[in-house]
Amino acid sequence: MRSLAVAVLAVVAAAATAAPTAPPPREMAEVQALIDAAASGDDIQPPAGHYRGHLVVDKPVTLDGRGQVTLDAGGAGTVVVIRTDGAKLMNFRIVGTGTDHNNEDAAVQIRGNDNVVRDNLIDDALFGIDLQKAYRNVVRRNHITSKHIDLGMRGDAIRLWYSDDNIVDANVIKDSRDFVLWYAKRNRISNNESTGNRYGLHFMFAADNVIEGNKFYNNSTGLSLMYNQGDIIRNNYIGRSLGSTGTCISFKEASGITVVNNDIQYCAQGLFFDVSPFQPGMVNRIENNRIAFHDIAIAFLSDWTGNEFVGNDIKGNMSEVAVFGGGSARRNLWQGNAWDTYEGFDRDRDGVGDTPLKMYNYAGRVWMEVPDTRFFKGTLVLEVLDFLDRLAPFSEPELLLEDPQPRRSKPEVRS
Repeated sequence: MRSLAVAVLAVVAAAATAAPTAPPPREMAEVQALIDAAASGDDIQPPAGHYRGHLVVDKPVTLDGRGQVTLDAGGAGTVVVIRTDGAKLMNFRIVGTGTDHNNEDAAVQIRGNDNVVRDNLIDDALFGIDLQKAYRNVVRRNHITSKHIDLGMRGDAIRLWYSDDNIVDANVIKDSRDFVLWYAKRNRISNNESTGNRYGLHFMFAADNVIEGNKFYNNSTGLSLMYNQGDIIRNNYIGRSLGSTGTCISFKEASGITVVNNDIQYCAQGLFFDVSPFQPGMVNRIENNRIAFHDIAIAFLSDWTGNEFVGNDIKGNMSEVAVFGGGSARRNLWQGNAWDTYEGFDRDRDGVGDTPLKMYNYAGRVWMEVPDTRFFKGTLVLEVLDFLDRLAPFSEPELLLEDPQPRRSKPEVRS
């Protein structure tokens, strides 16, 4: 009897000290009822708790979860649809979307103008925040992660489709598919961190967007600019794209792009140009960037023209410039860049080399012109071949590019 009493007491004590079980989720209809009963401009603060279902915001109210409310679609459909102008959604945890790409199941769908979605934690969401034909919205300080499935099956963390003049600022995007703008104009993409995705930021047929102060790293491609024009890319960190073909910035028929004051590091290819610029009379300006520690710093798919490289610091790369399939990069402007391979002097100490930099193709022509041989790039056999070709050229070396005023060093102050 004594041992039985001790056992009963032990069970009672264990039950008393066990963690309390979480209450079952509440119905999202409770939150929907608060919206339905509210007047335009009202502030709504749902009671703390976990709500399951779907929510439609169809009037300009402020919804504030205060960091105490979880909105959960329960694995089916979209959690929140904003179908109004001037609403605010903030301080919620939003989870549990469906997995239907056709219906674009998302944590938040924005289908109106002048709304604010900020300071939300979004997880287990196929698409994160999806804007369609939505203008002048603000998406700020959200933390977004997709579903834990294969990369190609995830949705986009943030997507703008035919959506102009929006602000996307200070969001953290991790382990999603893409951060993408389709047919979107004059948006400001600033101070975001995008990592572990397929594309850190992807443009398709977009125009005149400003991309400033962001960090794009550990993605398959940092920035992809496809068929767009007029974008300004400045003061970003873009680096560590993954794999043997990982690219920091890719240009595909992109025109009138300005890339200035960026730190572009540690990719297989720093910048890659494919028929860019595409529009006649337009120029891509690449100015005052640090392009460092790549296999190839600047690569061209073909002998193309219309790019201006001015004042860049091109250092620590295995190859500085490559043109695949033959040809040269001479039809582009090269002016005042700093090069590892420059061997001239700066006798007057003005920071500019006394003679032009002339970059020639030697054995590099082998792996540029015959793609299968690129496997051997950097190996002893090609390095020896390159050394011998420079020492006693087998044939006339091809001039790849010329920079008439290579930057040697920063100007020294004379006493």
